[in-house]
Parts: sequence; C-alpha cells; structure tokens
Amino acid sequence: MFWRVVLERKDVAVCNLRVFASIVALGCAGKAPSMVSTTTGSWIQVWSDEFGGPLGGGVDTMKWRVDRGDGCASGNCGWGNNEKEYYSDAPENILLNGEGQLRIVGRIAAAGVTCYYGPCRYTSAKITTQHKEYFAPGRVAARIKLPAGQGLWPAFWLLGKSFPPWPDCGELDVMENKGSAPTTTSSSVHGPGYFGNTPITHVRAFARGSAADAFHTYAVEWDSLRIRFFIDNTVHYAVTRSDVEAHGKWVFDQPFFVILNLAVGGNFDGDPRSDAVLPATMLVDYVRVYRRAQ
Repeated sequence: MFWRVVLERKDVAVCNLRVFASIVALGCAGKAPSMVSTTTGSWIQVWSDEFGGPLGGGVDTMKWRVDRGDGCASGNCGWGNNEKEYYSDAPENILLNGEGQLRIVGRIAAAGVTCYYGPCRYTSAKITTQHKEYFAPGRVAARIKLPAGQGLWPAFWLLGKSFPPWPDCGELDVMENKGSAPTTTSSSVHGPGYFGNTPITHVRAFARGSAADAFHTYAVEWDSLRIRFFIDNTVHYAVTRSDVEAHGKWVFDQPFFVILNLAVGGNFDGDPRSDAVLPATMLVDYVRVYRRAQ
C-alpha cells in the first residue's frame, strides 16, 4: 500500500539509479510519474496537469476552459442546483500559487455583479476540459485539499462527451463535499433513470482527519463492466454495469471530460448561514489521467 501512495505523490522523487544517466535525467526531470499501480492493476499516464508556473499565473488554456457566469447564458440558471456563485476567471478566484498548485477561491462578490436572483452574493471558479480534452474509459485522479464551512460545495467530476443533454450523457462524481461535513465525502453516478437524488451514491468517512486538514487523492476507474471510486488509493465504492442497468441505461462506454469547481450555496449543502466561511480555497495539486497497462 505504501509504495502505491508514493507513486501518486508528486512531492516525492522516484528514480531508478541503475539506469543510464541520460535516462535518469529524462525520467526525473518532470514531476509526474509515468505509471501508477492500484489494487486493480497497473496504469500508464497519458495526460496530466501539475499546475506548474509562477505565482499569479492562470491555467493552461490548451488544457482547460474556464466557465463564467451563473449558468443563465446556457439556460441553466444556478447551474441547475440553485447555486449562488458567479463563476469568474479573475485571478482573485483562480490562479497558480507558484508552488505547483491551483487555487480556486470562493469569495464574497463585489458590488456591480448581477446574478439570476439579484446582486451576486459570491464569486468562485470552475474549469473544464470540455472541447479541449476527452478521456476514454480508464483512470482519472486528482490530489486536492478542500475548504470547510457550511454552504461550500467543492467537486471533482466528469461528464460524457455526448453532453448535452444531461443526464443522458452520464456523470461521474469522483468527489463532492459538503463543507458542513469535512470528515466525509461522497461519490455518485448519474445517467438516464438515475439522476438528481441518484440511488447510485456513497458517502465515506475519512480514515483519519478531514478533507480540509490535508491533501487527499480522489480517483475513478471505469470500463465497460464497472465503476470504482477511490480515496487515497483505497476503493470506497464500486458499481457494476448490472447495478446501473437496474435503474436505467449504461452510458459509460464513451470518452468523458473533467470538471473542477467550488460552488457556494445551492441544494447540496444549503446556502451559507454565515459569510465568515469566505474566502475559501480549493487547492488542487494535480490532475492525472491513465490508461490500463496491457
């Protein structure tokens, strides 16, 4: 178990000293490992963002698109969940911290920004690989430290390439967290016949600590037969194709795109009862995508 954890930590350099010097130089120059092993087998990394860059820099626009607004522009005010944040690409909401991490920050909105419910109460940020990168069934992992506080709703999730419409496209919620319950987190599957308050969901308590006091690695592995959700390289929820088809059509034999966001307010954890929880930071160390080793 220990060595598997090490392979997914980018702050631990792993090099094979018995290889030729030139290969060592190439293998150790980057922060990302090329392979990871889990209880389900070996995986080869095919894509990543390690969020390197100077303090105050923005996300790599070759990999990510930054969503903006309150959802109304796409006919989905409140992003379908009565959320209260206005997503922004301003550096006070999304920036690199200069230490190899991305900061997504929820804040009290300044005057002059209007949302579907009136003057916006909050701003935050949301990034997606939609129209940039789509990933075939495999493994997707992210190492994240979350904020705590009632009304905060950080999430790491995937939507099928066929989006829209939702839920026909399928959705994999690798991690979504209630800020009021930082010692637990949840993973869910949505699709036609099993969406919204989906029956295919599982809440997991952390073995120790909370989502807010340390980084944790959240991952999903999926193929044509099953979906597995991980926390720190331990499977906490597994769903088979037959489990899904008991509720509706299986729609996971397609590429998916990745989403990271910090919502404020809405149906999941309610609106903040106190704005003292802000500013709140979701700190993303990396996102990595793998295919199964043959």
